[in-house]
Amino acid sequence: MTKSKPEAPPSFDAPPSFEAALVEIENIVAKMEAGQLPLEESLTAYRRGADLLQYCQARLQEAQQQVKVLEAGTLQNLNGDDSAE
Repeated sequence: MTKSKPEAPPSFDAPPSFEAALVEIENIVAKMEAGQLPLEESLTAYRRGADLLQYCQARLQEAQQQVKVLEAGTLQNLNGDDSAE
């Protein structure tokens, strides 16, 4: 079961990485909390933040799935001896 990139909303400009998405979300929140944006820009920023949040959640779910696969196979098979803990 090969999973492609996380699903994104139509016309979503994906960030280069998970970390870049978090930085962008932090910047959006800071601007909104500081009241630096007019109403229309606030709505646009909110939508962008919601899209970035969805992107981050999808990336985290993908990472969790990869960890589960590793734990179920490779990692448990390599650690057949409980005395190594």
